[in-house]
Amino acid sequence: MLIYASQLNPTIGNLSHNTGKILNAIEKARLEKAEIVVFPESAISGYPPEDLLLYDDFIDQMQTELDKIIEASKDLFIVVGTIRRNKEKKGNPLFNSAAVIYDKKLLGYKDKSLLPTYDVFVEKRYFEPGADQKAFDFKGKKIGVLICEDVWSHSENVYKKYEKDPVEEMKKLKPDLLINIAASPYCYQKKDLRVEVFSKVSKILACPQVMCNQVGANDQLVFDGYSMYFNKEGSVVNVAKGFVEDHLLIDTEKEAPLFSYKVDPLQDLYSALILGVKDYFRKLHLSKALIGLSGGIDSALVLCIAVDALGPHNVLALNMPSRFSSVSSFEDANFLAANLRVELMDIPIDHMYQQYLDLLSPVFQGKSFDTTEENLQARIRGMILMAISNKLEYIVLSTGNKSEMAMGYVTLYGDMCGGLGVLNDVTKTLVYELAKWINRKKEIIPNNTIKKDPSAELKADQKDQDTLPPYSIVDKVIDGYVEDHLSYDEIVKKYKIDKILVKELIERIHKAEYKRRQGPPGIRVSKKAFSKGRFFPIVQAWIP
Repeated sequence: MLIYASQLNPTIGNLSHNTGKILNAIEKARLEKAEIVVFPESAISGYPPEDLLLYDDFIDQMQTELDKIIEASKDLFIVVGTIRRNKEKKGNPLFNSAAVIYDKKLLGYKDKSLLPTYDVFVEKRYFEPGADQKAFDFKGKKIGVLICEDVWSHSENVYKKYEKDPVEEMKKLKPDLLINIAASPYCYQKKDLRVEVFSKVSKILACPQVMCNQVGANDQLVFDGYSMYFNKEGSVVNVAKGFVEDHLLIDTEKEAPLFSYKVDPLQDLYSALILGVKDYFRKLHLSKALIGLSGGIDSALVLCIAVDALGPHNVLALNMPSRFSSVSSFEDANFLAANLRVELMDIPIDHMYQQYLDLLSPVFQGKSFDTTEENLQARIRGMILMAISNKLEYIVLSTGNKSEMAMGYVTLYGDMCGGLGVLNDVTKTLVYELAKWINRKKEIIPNNTIKKDPSAELKADQKDQDTLPPYSIVDKVIDGYVEDHLSYDEIVKKYKIDKILVKELIERIHKAEYKRRQGPPGIRVSKKAFSKGRFFPIVQAWIP
């Protein structure tokens, strides 16, 4: 069999546009003499459509678009992700389904059996689980169909244990080929885990397997693609490109050399951040980004990402020095902007800062300089950024990283302002690693930016470590507590960190919840982000 797996980047809710992509891919598959054409999960709607699914006309139009695909299927066997109504009077009103089509006829649906309700997924809010596994006959072969989560009970790292196992149920049907349509979001080093899971499934079923995954960024989620073909021994035979639309053309009758799927995880992380910015702008019909470029490492990294996502002509950088800004930061900002061919505008804020100090001096009389005066500078900068954003139609990219967001080491209505938090889910440790990766061939980010001690430069001789432990310690606690849900004692034991310090850092994570709730949406690139899939109350009193 000749299979064409089409890895598409849909826009959520743009049903006719997404169907147009599907129809175009069908014609390409026809030119390639393919017999089977495969599309990702929820390919017609884009994933995740969330509460758009509560509108009847949204579901009605999906059926209309599916009819167009059926009409275009002459002589082809097509598997495409869609959402359909549950016509029974019990359970949730919808199914997350694969429509299976052959030669202008709808052969039937395979409904998703395992509905994830953890982390970023809320599928049980909308869908009823599919009861049965199905294999469809095609030219004397049995084609089994599963949808994304249906295989993930075979991961040792799965968040949830399920009562049923669709893979074991599928085994009884003895498929000759398994097709898995997926919308599996990216997180750091996720591809290795996928290979482990899908490899097991091919071995269990003793048949080759095609996994067709969605690509593209939708709000905070990034889908990396990397659709894969496995032989019956569970080895990777072919992999589509990551972070771009692509396709696999697979001949199941031919032996093919095994494929190396390994890519530098930092390259994948950087690609995910670029795609997160690019699709946020493209799908919202935006074009221009504005960044406060301080000379620090976070804003430097965000500028690099923005330029790669949007092009230097669509990015404007602002340098807004105060009396506490160092000469080296000014030089570093200019060096980077010149390297990236980005316009850098200088707007000193010290005169405005002094006016605020003078205005507030009667109120602040007798009180010493503290974070209030520090935050004033950040808020003046935020006000300038937002004013230019409004007047010149730029979207401000926030530059705070995950470590700062965790500790509350950010200023509300200051450096937290913006339309998108590019590094919200990237720890300071990974920020440095990405900066070094960008510089692997030549100096793009000034080496001085990477080497110098991190500082907000909001008071004289300020360093982040004046009020924070080293980021190497902070990030271990974030990894343990936020991402792995380890207990206080487990973190102390695993990372050999002082007990009192661990407790203090966890308390800071909880206390900063109200700040994070007011920040811009952030691109999710870890297995547990603050901005998507983590639900903690602001007002609560539990500290481990």
